[in-house]
Amino acid sequence: MSTLAHVFEQCGLSTVVLASVRENAEQLEPPRALFCEFPLGRPLGKPRDAAFQRGVLNAALELLEETEGPVLRDFPEIIHDSTEEPLVCRLPPRENTSAPPAVDEARGLIKAYRRSAEQSGRTLVGRALQPEDVPRGLEAFLAIADGTPWKEVGLAGHPLQWSRDITSYYEEAAAALSDHVPAARAAESWLYHHTEAGKVLIAARRALKAAEEPFWFFLVPSTQDP
Repeated sequence: MSTLAHVFEQCGLSTVVLASVRENAEQLEPPRALFCEFPLGRPLGKPRDAAFQRGVLNAALELLEETEGPVLRDFPEIIHDSTEEPLVCRLPPRENTSAPPAVDEARGLIKAYRRSAEQSGRTLVGRALQPEDVPRGLEAFLAIADGTPWKEVGLAGHPLQWSRDITSYYEEAAAALSDHVPAARAAESWLYHHTEAGKVLIAARRALKAAEEPFWFFLVPSTQDP
């Protein structure tokens, strides 16, 4: 974003960057940047806290009054958030024991996912899989984990798109199953440490690595599968 800010400024557009890593802003020197020491992935700080988020945006927009730069200012509040402790929420009981555990698990989460999407009015699912397609996506990853080349599993799109949709589906469902705003990476840790889907994604990542697929590293966060 800091690099894009320079490009936009050269075109006559004034910019402000919300910087999550101070060192990057110091090196790239965007014309105006507000450093927010928040958990990565939460550039406005506190989910579901409109007043706090508005305060961040107001502080950023105030930098537009600066006509000479580079300007790098610190937002006064720091948010420390645990990234280690998984979210605690109970998965629905299995309904179809003849189906693969991850597939049955994903089917059981559809109601929680829909509640979350309705409450928030938005979803990140849909890059390649619709919510109802998530079980099929997990079937594809089961085949990949068993050695089937990913182009032969019969699913449109790319494994990185499928994994992002599955991750979003699970994290959004988890938001409905818990009664609080979780820590920044708590839902991610829950997915990879406490669900059948997480086990499948990790197994598929290792199979893709063994097959020397160049994108294997990005299928699962490296912190979840060192």
